[in-house]
Amino acid sequence: MKSQINIQVELAEDKMPVNIEWTAPDGGVPDWQKSKAMLLGLWDGEEKSAMRIDLWTGKMMVDEMNDFFYQTIFGMADTYLRATRNEEIAKEMKEFAKSFLKKASDALEKDGK
Repeated sequence: MKSQINIQVELAEDKMPVNIEWTAPDGGVPDWQKSKAMLLGLWDGEEKSAMRIDLWTGKMMVDEMNDFFYQTIFGMADTYLRATRNEEIAKEMKEFAKSFLKKASDALEKDGK
């Protein structure tokens, strides 16, 4: 059995993403969903290296990017825990995520004044 996750990226003339949309029909998302940003990480076991696709549109605000990274790091901690059962490191990752969000929010507030 195979399953598909589909991603469409509309680019401006300067090759910057304008729209990002995705579907996952087998995952209960049959219709195209809009997104302002995406982070895709793939592991090449033969090369022992990570490959990434990080995209965001001009509509993505800095406060949204801060929240996106916080939620991504926090979620990665849960994934790491399930994969490794290393509670100590997962807890440290979540603490880092919380610290990151506080510092990023404080910096945004400082820049906004």
